[in-house]
Amino acid sequence: MKEIFFHWLTDMGIEVSGLMALVIALGFIVLTALLLHMLLHRVLLVRLVGILGKTQQVWLPPQLQQRLFFRLALVFQGVVLLGQAEIWLPRNSESLHWIEMLAQLWILLFLLLALFALLDCMLLVSRYTPRLGRELPLRGIFQGVKLVGSIMVGILMISMLLGKSPLFLFSGLGAMTAVLMLVFKDPILGLVAGIQLSANRMLTVGDWLQMDKYGADGEVTDIGLTTVKVSNWDKTITTIPTYALISDSFKNWQGMTESGGRRIKRSVNIDMTSVRFLTVDEQMQLKQAQLLAPYLSRKEQELSAYNQQLSDALSCPINGRHLTNLGTLRAYLDAYLRAHTGIRKDMTLIVRQLAPTPDGLPLEIYCFTATTAWADYEGIQSDVFDHIFAIIDQFHLRLHQSPTGYDMRTWQRGQME
Repeated sequence: MKEIFFHWLTDMGIEVSGLMALVIALGFIVLTALLLHMLLHRVLLVRLVGILGKTQQVWLPPQLQQRLFFRLALVFQGVVLLGQAEIWLPRNSESLHWIEMLAQLWILLFLLLALFALLDCMLLVSRYTPRLGRELPLRGIFQGVKLVGSIMVGILMISMLLGKSPLFLFSGLGAMTAVLMLVFKDPILGLVAGIQLSANRMLTVGDWLQMDKYGADGEVTDIGLTTVKVSNWDKTITTIPTYALISDSFKNWQGMTESGGRRIKRSVNIDMTSVRFLTVDEQMQLKQAQLLAPYLSRKEQELSAYNQQLSDALSCPINGRHLTNLGTLRAYLDAYLRAHTGIRKDMTLIVRQLAPTPDGLPLEIYCFTATTAWADYEGIQSDVFDHIFAIIDQFHLRLHQSPTGYDMRTWQRGQME
């Protein structure tokens, strides 16, 4: 084509010298590049983005579309420029060498940027596939791919500028391994940690994470290459190094969320001096409670059958078996929790005594609510203990409470009177 064009100019009476041929070739290359740029960016890309925008798809927003197509168009322009230079410029010429180098650098750069845009699109699409987006730390993996791609393209571009083979630069990286490990320590550790977190199903986006060392207690919003972002319940944001989730311990509450039940584990302290046997009148009074009547009837038959064997020995209360107010309270609370609509019956449900302390005898409620929502959970828990505090006196028991200023003033007035 070049020879035909120059021969046509010669027939037209235009002498084409070496300098004139170079100027004409460069002018034709520049003109072609400008026309191609106008055609791609002012016509084709505008229409393509407009057509895709009318489809109203939600998986790829116009901003990412434009960025991806724009960079691919620039790659195509670089390829065309390289081809035009090889067609119009003489081989082994200095101008061809420089244009080829610039075109190749241009292609590598925008190929890398197009890869970045493609990874961003893939990351956005993964959000609409919850299982894939939750089980794989795609953001961290894609950031790792971007880092590796940037290093590889950077080495290729430097080798082009130096006129050396890329293998020459790669061979020199062996001596710089220690420096590279120091510079890229956090990204490398973060990438490995992200893969381990995903492979072992330790943490995914959306999990409730608690890590007291970093003051994190909330929902995981992002697992990146070097950091994990946690939106705390007080609306603050905590960032944790990704590798710290492997080297340190943390608590993942996702198992509780998936189980559908949240644990209540709280105690009330009973004044041990108020624990005693129930009298017959007190038993009759408590028997009026519907939840407690079956238990009292069963225990009366059991204790009566046992005590009949002792006959005269019952004159001493120690020899027989009797109902205690604390044991009856435990039986009532067990029946109350099993009848409560907000408590799971298919999970552990225990009302138990703990070891006595100077603050009294702890009576622990251990059960699971039927919801994991925080507000509902706190409401159920508060209702249960409100009821316990209100009915404790019906069992002739007292709660332990350290003396307050009011108690001291009441005692002092009693002493004065």
